[in-house]
Amino acid sequence: MPKSNIHFNISERKVLLRLFDIISVLLVLFFVGNTFEFGYFQITKDKWRWVFVLILYIWVFGTIFEMYDLQKSSKIERISTSIVFTVSTTVLFYLLTPYFTPTLPYNRLQILYFYFAILTALMLWRIAYITFIVSPRFYKSVLVIGETSNMETILEAFKKADPNYKIVGFVNCDNRLQGTYKTTDVPEYSIKQIEEVIEKQGISEIVIASYNSDSITSEIYYTLLRLLEKGFPINEYTQVYEDMTLSVPVQFVGKDFYRYFPFSRSNQNRLYRFFHRLFDIVFSFLGILIGLMFVPFVVLGNLIGNRGPLLYSQERVGKNGKIFKIIKYRTMIVDAEKSGAVWSTKGDVRITPFGKFLRHSRFDEVPQFINVLKGDMSLIGPRPERPYFVKELSKMLPFYETRHMVKPGLTGWAQVKTRYGSSVDDSLLKLQYDLFYIKHRGFMLDLNIIIKTLSTIIFFRGQ
Repeated sequence: MPKSNIHFNISERKVLLRLFDIISVLLVLFFVGNTFEFGYFQITKDKWRWVFVLILYIWVFGTIFEMYDLQKSSKIERISTSIVFTVSTTVLFYLLTPYFTPTLPYNRLQILYFYFAILTALMLWRIAYITFIVSPRFYKSVLVIGETSNMETILEAFKKADPNYKIVGFVNCDNRLQGTYKTTDVPEYSIKQIEEVIEKQGISEIVIASYNSDSITSEIYYTLLRLLEKGFPINEYTQVYEDMTLSVPVQFVGKDFYRYFPFSRSNQNRLYRFFHRLFDIVFSFLGILIGLMFVPFVVLGNLIGNRGPLLYSQERVGKNGKIFKIIKYRTMIVDAEKSGAVWSTKGDVRITPFGKFLRHSRFDEVPQFINVLKGDMSLIGPRPERPYFVKELSKMLPFYETRHMVKPGLTGWAQVKTRYGSSVDDSLLKLQYDLFYIKHRGFMLDLNIIIKTLSTIIFFRGQ
């Protein structure tokens, strides 16, 4: 087999980032502690718990401020902001929890040493990561075998998901259209050139992206079989796509759809569903109580910037297609849909000045805690859609009504991974993430969604 380039997978890079974040921070703190008169943070047998508290804070706040987002981590100008936010919040919480951390030093200058030591450590390590790991020497070179009609979608999906995943060649398995795909980025090769390309280009993986299994000719089949017997990695596109983007590519799922939907056992797990509902009740009570504290400000903002009813209700489709009424703070002008139901788009003139703030901060969703408490919704799940749009989208998008096999949520995987849906294409993208959630839902994915929702609120990404 040819010697392929070294490549770190997505999961490996995320582990690498988390691990060396901590190693670099502890090394710099150790250096500062032994070089300067810095006694605030010391790693000793008696004070070992300080290390674990610091690690926990860095990882939690690093996740909230998207320090482990691979797209951001590939550019220093984008990751610098996340690092500053993470370090600032970590140090603040570390100082405010003296029961688990050192008592505040008499010399307050040590707090600055502590802050800048962590900041410097993370900056230096991330510069090293971008310089050495996010570089062509660590790209994963991939050869795609499929039909030309799928190529643009595949290239775009892989480019967005992982900048280190590089498609260097394409083999068209549709005999009728061979030689018709023209692009300067990805050259087309013939079936006979597969093994030669693998050798010369240092290919480390073959991805089969054929929607029609009949297009895999006997020549391609036996070539792939020889490579497989030699231990060469050959993967199917939908599985690679799902692993990389954490969404289900429904546009490539055909009549054998049952292969792609081994839904999570958590959907039937009574213990998971019990705790899921318990958390719904606890968090909805907390959400309602916190929401009540801000009611005077919302009422004032509504009087000044909305001028009309404070609340509004609207029919939505819930679990098993059941219709219920969702409650929200009004963010649009009165009679915004007197001409019929239409999607809200970016820069929608129907949204009031105060409504923009409510949407960006996601505060317009607070009254929905009442829906969660009633059991119409859950804290986490696919966002509930209106009956009119469900009817229309079900005609255009395969498996759209599969979203209704679980309760809709106040937040969800699609909400934290993509933008507000304002078109059929956006709805398709959201559907892919919703199906991924239904397929893999569990405590860890739910926790991940909650943390990413905090990032959405902090960075005002609501729409």
